[in-house]
Amino acid sequence: MEHAEAALGAAAALDVDVTLISPPAAASTMGATVFRDIVAKAAESYPQARHKSILDCGDEPGMAMGAFRHGIKGVRISNGPVLSNKLSDIAKQRGGFVYTAQGDELDLHEMKDPSAACLAWLTNPEKLN
Repeated sequence: MEHAEAALGAAAALDVDVTLISPPAAASTMGATVFRDIVAKAAESYPQARHKSILDCGDEPGMAMGAFRHGIKGVRISNGPVLSNKLSDIAKQRGGFVYTAQGDELDLHEMKDPSAACLAWLTNPEKLN
């Protein structure tokens, strides 16, 4: 929750879009509904923040399908392009998407001040690399 609020707070303060990405394989550890509810609760605190969220489903396509059923619009799956393309077709039918990009993300897991890290990242991501 703290990380979602930090990202949305920074996005609102800077008037930029932000994407919230769950930890790796979070679909099987925290579940789709918990992730959905964390994002929704954080968004209540920053209703002006423009954001989308992505639940990492690891290599489990069933978790991605479950995420769609629970109202999650964005998922990431690590089973390669053939499965990603099939899931992408299903996601589009439900108004969602499959996220395939890697690397240009800020991991808040070890950050002492997530809000400051988000502000710095959204202002100039090169500063944190």
